[in-house]
Amino acid sequence: MADHISVPAIEATGRPRDSALAPLHEPLFRSLWIAAVISYTGTWMQNVCAGWLMTQLSTSPFMVGLVQAVAAVPVFFIVLPAGALADMVDRRRLLIFTQSWMVAAAAGLGVLTLLHAVTPWLLLLFTLVLGVGAVLNDPAWQAITPEVVSPTRHASAVALNSAGFNVARAVGPALGGIVVAAAGSGWSFLLNAASFFGVIYFLCRWRRAPHEPLATRRVREAIVEGFRYVRGAPPVRSVLIRTAAFSVGAASLLALLPLICQPYGAQGYGFLLTCFGMGALAGAVLLPRLRLLFSVDGIVALATIVFAVMTFAAGEVCPFALLCTVLFMAGGAWIAILACFNVVAQTMCPSWMRARALSMYLLVLQGGMALGSAVWGELATRHGVPAALEWSSLAMVVGLVSVFRHRISSNTLTAAEVVRE
Repeated sequence: MADHISVPAIEATGRPRDSALAPLHEPLFRSLWIAAVISYTGTWMQNVCAGWLMTQLSTSPFMVGLVQAVAAVPVFFIVLPAGALADMVDRRRLLIFTQSWMVAAAAGLGVLTLLHAVTPWLLLLFTLVLGVGAVLNDPAWQAITPEVVSPTRHASAVALNSAGFNVARAVGPALGGIVVAAAGSGWSFLLNAASFFGVIYFLCRWRRAPHEPLATRRVREAIVEGFRYVRGAPPVRSVLIRTAAFSVGAASLLALLPLICQPYGAQGYGFLLTCFGMGALAGAVLLPRLRLLFSVDGIVALATIVFAVMTFAAGEVCPFALLCTVLFMAGGAWIAILACFNVVAQTMCPSWMRARALSMYLLVLQGGMALGSAVWGELATRHGVPAALEWSSLAMVVGLVSVFRHRISSNTLTAAEVVRE
């Protein structure tokens, strides 16, 4: 039985068949999208409240910094096995398991917090457990997108998913702050646990089409097969190289944003994140029109230049209103770039390889962001925030050189379709 990759969402002409919001007209995708945005919001509440709780439990800056570090560590060790597992088993059942895992972890932390039984190390342990659940969840979660939306609306669906995540990033921290102030961190953790139930309900009711299991039953063999596939598929390597070239430089703006907005306090920081999220939503709406005018490579190149200019401007602009405009435009460019990379990552491989390819994409993206955050943070410490933002902007522009040797246009991908008998 043949199983092959196709790229119907991005036509060879670059023309979409529907508007940016068209996927929401489909009940299956609409239900999942609403549930996902609620879940994303709960996750951002959790992140903010965990950091705040650590400041109440320990005065050590090292321990406070460990909260975010512990949450990010699992991606480097688990995402590749998670991608292999998502290709080996039924993705719906795997997602039910991972979502339930995160419910249990968030609820357990919430109960212990309300009982005043949480210690700094216990908080880090639960944060790690939640991080493991999220990483196990991600490849399967992204791999099901083509299964819950019409092929011609796939690109718009990916953009909407990314926009929903960024809107939640803008709203979640603010809601988390309100909940902590009104009721304490424990209740915010319990609300995060409750936020997963919408996704679980959707998954339980979803009747996924039967899939052909992989021949191998060993995770290690599945991972090795994935690397073999990437080595023999130039379009896949191109996506990974382009993602790396962008992510390292792009990390600086969000990583250094707390320092940029120090004069405006916590409320200013929250509002700037909101501007970034609203810009992402606007970018998702505008993206179908851009696809009428430009190729995928053209959109990514144009948006990268815009994001680089906004990153540079963030280190130079002082008036708060102008800084809000900068973050809004940066959010729009951000969504255009990542939505293009994401939809190509989801369609560059056949279904039986999709989750493993996505796990490699996620590893490169998040690894590049982590590396970039460390590099630009160190540079900002030595030479100041404006200098770090200037050099990271230059790095993004220089990274565009990779376009010439590593194009990710739909024509290239279609020509590289892979058939598995």
